[in-house]
Amino acid sequence: MTTPPISRFPVPKLADLPDDVRIRIEAVQEKSGFIPNVFLVLAHRPDEFRAFMAYHDALMDKPGGLTKAEREMIVVATSAANQCQYCVMAHGAILRIRAKNPLVADQVAVNFRKADISPRQRAMLEFSMKVALRSAEVDDADIAAVKSHGFTQEDVWDMAAIAAFFAMSNRMANVTGMRPNDEFYKLGR
Repeated sequence: MTTPPISRFPVPKLADLPDDVRIRIEAVQEKSGFIPNVFLVLAHRPDEFRAFMAYHDALMDKPGGLTKAEREMIVVATSAANQCQYCVMAHGAILRIRAKNPLVADQVAVNFRKADISPRQRAMLEFSMKVALRSAEVDDADIAAVKSHGFTQEDVWDMAAIAAFFAMSNRMANVTGMRPNDEFYKLGR
């Protein structure tokens, strides 16, 4: 059986990429032992790759009231709702590692309401799901509800930004037919 392509769109060769993009991808490869397909697929358009990665890093690597594992929970739950196989598998692997719990990512992906997470995290995911799927319906009561669990106004912004950013990412991954790397299925288990 032949392996399907990683994208419906052209995937550039690493050697043909602008230096900054190539160096970023090689750094990820050195750290993880492989190149996540998202890097290669998005590198098809280097300017968009740079913008995507800058916003990703600003949302996912910053300090704040949300832990890195909680940020990944938002990505996994909303990506599952958006039927994005790539993001569920890739960020599920990261969540397993960051939560130090091999079950939580699968639970959150299947049904976060039944997952072994705290009531605070469940409220965070309820709000994030509404942002991802029905953002026009978000109102003051939704924000007050999530803040009643100890989240700050800045935390609420982070939840909304992560859910919104990954809704866009989910759509691009689905349209490109982005294939998850086989390595993701084994990470953190």
